[in-house]
Amino acid sequence: WFLNLCRRMMFLQTASLLCLISLFMITGAFGNIWTVTYSQEHLCALNGSTVFMNGSCQDQEGYTVTETFWYINRVDGEMPRNLRNESGYSGRVEYLGDKQIHSSLRLSDVKKTDEKKYYLRIISNKDKWADTTGVTLTVTDLQLIAPAEVTEGQSAVLTCKTTCNLTDPTFIWYKNSRDLTTNTTKSNEVHLQPVSSEDAGSYSCAVRGYERLPSPARTLRVRYSPKNVSVSISPSGEIVEDSSVTLTCSSDANPPVEIYTWFKGTTSVGEGKIYTISNITSEDSGEEYKCKCSNKVGHQNSSSVTLNVLYPPKNVSVSISPSLEIVEGSSVTLTCSSDANPPVENYTWFKEMTSVGEEKVYTTSKITSEDSGEYKCKCSNKVGHQNSSSVTLNVLYPPKNVSVSISPPLEIVEGSSVTLTCSSDANPPVVNYTWFKEMTSVGEGKIYTISNITSEDSGEEYKCKCSNEVGHHNSSSVTLNVLYSPKNVSVSISPSGEILEGSSVILTCSSDANPPVEIYTWFKVNESSAVGSGQSYRALQSGQYYCQAQNKHGSDRSAAVPVTLNWFQRIVVYAGFGVLVFVCICLIITCFLVRKKKRIDSVADQSLKQDDFSTNIVETNPIDRPSDSDSSEQDEVLYASIVHKKTTDSSPAVKASASEEDEVQYASVRFTHTGADY
Repeated sequence: WFLNLCRRMMFLQTASLLCLISLFMITGAFGNIWTVTYSQEHLCALNGSTVFMNGSCQDQEGYTVTETFWYINRVDGEMPRNLRNESGYSGRVEYLGDKQIHSSLRLSDVKKTDEKKYYLRIISNKDKWADTTGVTLTVTDLQLIAPAEVTEGQSAVLTCKTTCNLTDPTFIWYKNSRDLTTNTTKSNEVHLQPVSSEDAGSYSCAVRGYERLPSPARTLRVRYSPKNVSVSISPSGEIVEDSSVTLTCSSDANPPVEIYTWFKGTTSVGEGKIYTISNITSEDSGEEYKCKCSNKVGHQNSSSVTLNVLYPPKNVSVSISPSLEIVEGSSVTLTCSSDANPPVENYTWFKEMTSVGEEKVYTTSKITSEDSGEYKCKCSNKVGHQNSSSVTLNVLYPPKNVSVSISPPLEIVEGSSVTLTCSSDANPPVVNYTWFKEMTSVGEGKIYTISNITSEDSGEEYKCKCSNEVGHHNSSSVTLNVLYSPKNVSVSISPSGEILEGSSVILTCSSDANPPVEIYTWFKVNESSAVGSGQSYRALQSGQYYCQAQNKHGSDRSAAVPVTLNWFQRIVVYAGFGVLVFVCICLIITCFLVRKKKRIDSVADQSLKQDDFSTNIVETNPIDRPSDSDSSEQDEVLYASIVHKKTTDSSPAVKASASEEDEVQYASVRFTHTGADY
């Protein structure tokens, strides 16, 4: 070991000697009169940038600088080489300044290989000198230091790192290649606190003035729970009942959503990004659907979406107002209700099968019994239509159209049974029936029966009164026409006083019968056969007479009535007739004599005026001759009346008084038949 130590000492001595010799030689070659000052002895430059190195020397008396240049790779014993001539620097070196006292080096497109020490070489008119201080150049790249992934809500620091300290740098930050000018800072760090999902992206940094030399981009991934969760509906337009609907859940999440959960209201109904409803129904309309997205960081629900399912009207119904009793004359409102989407566009009201209105509400003012019946409404929209069930409008009204029917409807024969039936139109049905005969109540009930009807019931007016809880009404009167055989048969005599023998008397038969008597037959007591027919009979003989009245239901006879003819009055009549005949003869003779005298006196006395002479002779035969051969001969009496108008003599001596009345003379002449008729 001692030997080795001696060898090392000898090596160190030799090296020291060589260094001293070299230093002597350099000092001798360049001299030691020049002093070089650099603006910066250490430069930090960005890779790819341009760097400036500035050097200056003091002017020495008696020396004139003829050339300056920069060199690298200082090697003792070797002559410095102009940097322009160095390999790899071609075209990148430019000298600036006066190139004597001041010399600047402009080095473009600095590379990592340019990391060296750069020296200034001075050549004067007397010597050459090489600086030993030099400028050290360090080349750096920008490197962004950032976490690869951070959870939302945490903090993150982005650092723009260099391997050397740049001179007064201003850092510019980029996110997704966009300049974040608001984040321009002198600091090489950016603090994101708290981190949000919006901070995720590609970041890079640069130095002001060297924006073209940014750092390599670094992606910052932010882990966050799902957000912006939404549901889309397909088809996006109209959804018609029975069609298929697809709901798709979308969200923004990092890491991506792992679990999708679907809810209808608050009930879970499915999983997966897509939820499909086949044969959708109206029950799904209006329901709220939402999805829940979950990842490792957390979860979030979407907003609810409401399905608008279009379907034709259903559950169509009719409500009636007032809902209780509907009385005739009041107002009634029918309202049509339904479940439809879109809402009902057209309403049609039907009574039975007839359309009666087109509105949601159908109103009938002053309702009548004719409005009673079944009603329904038809609802229509653009999807379809449906009818409601029929509802019955029950209008309450007092009895009307009250009528009485008679059974049997044809002939009602005395002694039979008759049924009167009261009919009416009423709602509610008639509660009370009251029967009236004329103005007197005679019974109750829908049917009124008369047993063993009599003639006294014929012609009587019957009516019924119908009553319900709304009111009452009377029927029109009906008259019973009871058919019965003749009764109360009687005979009347005309004239009613004493009857002259030989004259006639009129017997009239009267009775109560329905239908009227068809056959009248006259009988004389104690005679077996009828003596006459017809309602009236002329009796020429004394005796007892009666009549029999008959219709199709039977017959009845009257009591016998006596007929007595007076013979004294007959004699008087004949005597009067004889006197009358005698007077007539006298008048005829008198007239003949007067006429004859007038013709004689007319020439002699023109002033004599004779009044009209009037003769009225009336032959009266008050009792016709009997046609019956069995009748006894009767005397005839003739009556005559003669009226004398008194003549007025032209002479005042024979002029009668003005107040004197005409004289009438009567005479009767009786003729007695002794055989054949006169």
